[in-house]
Amino acid sequence: MTSDIPEPAPELSGRISGGPGRLLHDEVLAPQFRFESRYLLRHYVAIEKTLAAEYVRMDLITPEEAHRIAARLDSVGPDTLSARPDANMSDIAFALERHVEAGLDRPVVRWHADRSRNDLQACAQVMYGRDQLARFATALLELGTVVHRLAEETCDLPMPGYTHFQAAQVITPGFYLSALSEHLLHTHDRLLRTYDGIDACPLGAGAMAGQELPWDRDRMARLLGFARPQPNALTAVASRRWSAELTAELSLLGTALSRFTTDLLTWGGSEYGFIELPDELSGISSAMPQKKNYPVLERIRGRTAHLTAFHFDVLLGQRNTPFCNLVEVSKEAGTHLLNAFDSAHGTVRLLTEVLRRLTFRADRMRAVCAREFLGGFSLANALTLTEGVPWRTAQVVAGKYVVLAAAAGAAPAPGEPALLAEAAAGHGITLAEPARLLAEAFDVDRGLERMVSAGSARPAAVRTALHDQREALARIGADWEGRAAAIRAGAEDNDRALYPADPTTHGEEDGDGARTHVQRTH
Repeated sequence: MTSDIPEPAPELSGRISGGPGRLLHDEVLAPQFRFESRYLLRHYVAIEKTLAAEYVRMDLITPEEAHRIAARLDSVGPDTLSARPDANMSDIAFALERHVEAGLDRPVVRWHADRSRNDLQACAQVMYGRDQLARFATALLELGTVVHRLAEETCDLPMPGYTHFQAAQVITPGFYLSALSEHLLHTHDRLLRTYDGIDACPLGAGAMAGQELPWDRDRMARLLGFARPQPNALTAVASRRWSAELTAELSLLGTALSRFTTDLLTWGGSEYGFIELPDELSGISSAMPQKKNYPVLERIRGRTAHLTAFHFDVLLGQRNTPFCNLVEVSKEAGTHLLNAFDSAHGTVRLLTEVLRRLTFRADRMRAVCAREFLGGFSLANALTLTEGVPWRTAQVVAGKYVVLAAAAGAAPAPGEPALLAEAAAGHGITLAEPARLLAEAFDVDRGLERMVSAGSARPAAVRTALHDQREALARIGADWEGRAAAIRAGAEDNDRALYPADPTTHGEEDGDGARTHVQRTH
């Protein structure tokens, strides 16, 4: 990396006599500098430009000086600055300050007056977290779209549903996937609320108690794309609750995805064979040539565990610390925030590709539905509703019939009416139409169609739910775009303020938010 900071560098502080030692630089400051150069630098630049626009508004610097500062800031890239213990104390804020000063033809005396790194860093960090959240939401929207499409394609295919690891009732892949889709939509709603909750600008809080100049915190928040300023100055610099909230949401999502992935792992096993993945998403055994493995599903489920670990890392990093600006909280406790988002992003991308390429084996699923006595609940209902058998007795009769039929090797359909009559007779009940009861109760397709309540596995009900979910996906996509548009609009307004068409003017806003240009003389 290069830097045009002149040597020898001016002093940064009168409190200590030199820069950090080599060990501190190598182990702590240089890695932090590299991270911030790559991920936070553009946010630092945006903040500095906003502050320059505020200095102009307060008549502390001229529009022309702000223009020169902004131009110098816009020349910065990840390879422009370097961590220099002697020149900038291996601190990116000092490095950026020195970079700007070195490129000005004359000093701007009041630039950086009434400033603190505390709110600067807090602001850059929450902007970074906000961007990571929005980036992840894009990947999650793609997963939701793929899940929804697969659900639409499979809402007529009977498959066994399981409770307590036992085959229970007839459902469809579409019904199951509509539940996953519903969960993803709920996650999006939570992420949007989390985004809105952290969308408060720390800038203008100073070191902890506020600032001595009349900074327009509402304007600065808007120029940086925030919905509002953080009301309390201490909260602005001390709190990193937002990082815990973000990782909490990732952890909750990971826990849910681990459950859905567990079902995919089960369905992909040779005993079930309900799903199949293409060869490029499959693995082999080094010793058993007959096997086709799906380790990608194990990877997905394994990665979800990291999300909870990263959340606990953030929590433990903040626990038992005083409520003030601390490196321990602001930097060390957030060390793995990027890892958390990268892991979540990778997990979602892998699951998206799996569901995009996955096929359900209708023959295997229907065979299990036909083999198992999945109509037991329906038989008990029919005994009560059509034969007048008391409900609990009907449950006993239906269960007894299943035992007798299984012992006799009888298939669920068409069943053995004589065995059902025998089970009922044991309770003093004579059935009028045992054959019809069995034919209707254990018919696989009727097992879906008889479910008439809203939200059921009945294909028509699933299609209704999927229609609503499609509309919800579109709404959520628009909501995320609206938040991105606010950030873009703020950046554009900031640039208009710093780069006016006439360098002797600068942009201001009247009370209605309309931009006017005011002539300045200096």
